Amino acid sequence: MSQQNSLSTPHLRPPPSRGLALAGLAGSYFLVVLDLAMTNLAGLAIREDLGLSAAELTSVASSYLVSFAGLLLLGGRLADVLGGRRMYLIGMGLYLAATAFCAMAASGPMLIVGRIGQGAGAAILVPAALALALAMSPSPEQRTRVVGLWGASAGIGAVSGVALGGALTQSLGWEWVFWVPVPVGIVAALIVLRAASGLRGQAGRFDLPGAMTITGGLSAFAFGVVTASESGQGESGWLVAIAIGIALLVAFVVVERRTPHPLVPLRLFRQGPVLLASIIVLLVGATFGSMFFFMPLYLQQIQGLDASTAGLSQAPIGLSLIVGSALAPSLARRLKPSYSCAVGLLVLLGGIIWLTGNPPNAGLSVNLVGAFVLIGAGLGVGQVSAIAMAVRDGAEGESGLLSGLVNAAQQVGAAIGVATLSAVAIGATTGIEDEIDFTTAFIGQCALIAIAFSLALVLRNRVGNGSATNARVTSP
Repeated sequence: MSQQNSLSTPHLRPPPSRGLALAGLAGSYFLVVLDLAMTNLAGLAIREDLGLSAAELTSVASSYLVSFAGLLLLGGRLADVLGGRRMYLIGMGLYLAATAFCAMAASGPMLIVGRIGQGAGAAILVPAALALALAMSPSPEQRTRVVGLWGASAGIGAVSGVALGGALTQSLGWEWVFWVPVPVGIVAALIVLRAASGLRGQAGRFDLPGAMTITGGLSAFAFGVVTASESGQGESGWLVAIAIGIALLVAFVVVERRTPHPLVPLRLFRQGPVLLASIIVLLVGATFGSMFFFMPLYLQQIQGLDASTAGLSQAPIGLSLIVGSALAPSLARRLKPSYSCAVGLLVLLGGIIWLTGNPPNAGLSVNLVGAFVLIGAGLGVGQVSAIAMAVRDGAEGESGLLSGLVNAAQQVGAAIGVATLSAVAIGATTGIEDEIDFTTAFIGQCALIAIAFSLALVLRNRVGNGSATNARVTSP
């Protein structure tokens, strides 16, 4: 998102069917989260049917995340300049077309192309939907309820996705995790078209060079780390890809320093705890994204669960995530946000350590459920508290820009986390071709959270007491 699509967005007159419009907008976000969760659950079936390697399956996941993350801030800017409802409908149309293309994919490359299209569509759709919802809510109390509705939509989408994804994959095939969202999205779009007023655009320019350099840089870097484990001795293509990625990311910084309308004004990183809090969000995003990529594979390959049971068994993560997110503002008021963030990260770390020690072939055990409860609750408290630290000290009119920044950091973290930890976990399976060492992956996640926990302690004297109610999470 960008600056204008938050509290500084020009207000709309509340339409007669405001409740229906909000339901359609929140339902659109629910749809994006639902489909992402279902796709992760169907990963093993997709790999077996299309004959993908472990690294190629990783590319299916990371291609969506990279596209979404790289274009998210530009998507918010497009909604500002061209109008919220117009960009919402364009984003939904692109997202549904790409989703249908994924359902018809007959090969790995076709599916990756479709996933890139889904990420681009979601990057336009999600910030436009939130901009419309906030513009229909002129009072602070109404905006707080909208943010709560957004968070609930994400939690319900995650819980529904892992359950429905397993059932659809097992009964009808993996293609249906892409077919089912299409009619749901059409209904949501019709509701918004009928019930939501248009959001007037504002004069401004697009930072296309910034969007292109950051998306290209992340894509090249992710491709390099994913293919590193498959490269034989003497092959250096992955090094070239990583070098190109780093060069493009440096170019992004240069572009942002020189353009009069930057996608991410670099001055924000000198503002209070924004930089360290954004790094925490990135590390939590890397853990969150990779967790939901690895988990369905772990439950089916190591614990021996079928797709349907594997989906249902992840429900405790989603439910405790909802509870943790709801408790985070209260904890941030009672403690410093940095302390509540540290508490959440410590709980999350304990859950992952518990999961790492879970024996193979134990199935749906008490140990597994207990670890999932801690992981979900820790993610909820830690993530919301970290976002609160980043956005609470922003100057007037900057809350939307800061929220967009930390949301982008979350998605960037997810993309890099999936790519990097997959490369490490695949490379750790010495002598076993094309497999994933899940213990190594979970240990890598522990390392990421340990670093984030340390940064939260560093911030303890920089952030005062405050509320987390201004945090806007556009993605799980």
